[in-house]
Amino acid sequence: MATEYLNHIAFDSVVFGFSGQTLKILIMEYHNTGLFALPGGFVQMDENLNDAVKRGLKERTGLDNIYLEQFYTFGDVARYQPEIMAKIIQANELEINGWEWLLERFISVAYYALINYNDVVPQPDALSDSCEWYPMNELPPLMLDHAEIVAKALETLRTNLDQKLIGGNLLPERFTMQELQNVYEAILDTKLHRSAFQRKLLASDQLVRHEKRFTGKAHKAPYLYSFKPL
Repeated sequence: MATEYLNHIAFDSVVFGFSGQTLKILIMEYHNTGLFALPGGFVQMDENLNDAVKRGLKERTGLDNIYLEQFYTFGDVARYQPEIMAKIIQANELEINGWEWLLERFISVAYYALINYNDVVPQPDALSDSCEWYPMNELPPLMLDHAEIVAKALETLRTNLDQKLIGGNLLPERFTMQELQNVYEAILDTKLHRSAFQRKLLASDQLVRHEKRFTGKAHKAPYLYSFKPL
């Protein structure tokens, strides 16, 4: 088993989704352990790192072409806790022979992903009972340094928000200005002034305006927008 993967290298993914009002992330629970973790995995010997992350996310979400950003590498000695991996192996009734490599120290390359919440039916892996969306402010206690990884991912997402206008990756291809503002407010955890937000986004010259979304009240029908292709 160990020879299939690069030694001592792992990846962890903070998968952000937006439910319409709330920013959520995917969390897995390992079978019969009470341990919660970010989706992650290992890099095969003949596999590029980015391809390994995309493979892992497709297995958990069923999606291709996910927006990914590599944001940090976590390698503190304190994250080395072999007893936790031993507990996961034992809870799944696996023989330790062949799995000893999981008890070694790992450095983890962290990514965040932005996906349309409504497109995903989360799937647990072979060692997990569940893979579910949790609101950012209602996360269960996470194993190892995964809470630190989440905090760093959110900090980076907020920093990148204006530079790359990446909020649109959490929405359908076409969205209203209010829906886009809802995404920004959920990420920043603060209310934004409607007029100022619209002026700022329109002045960025990165949006395309389309037809209105009619819901029965024509005078209140909002325009739909999409991001210009890069």
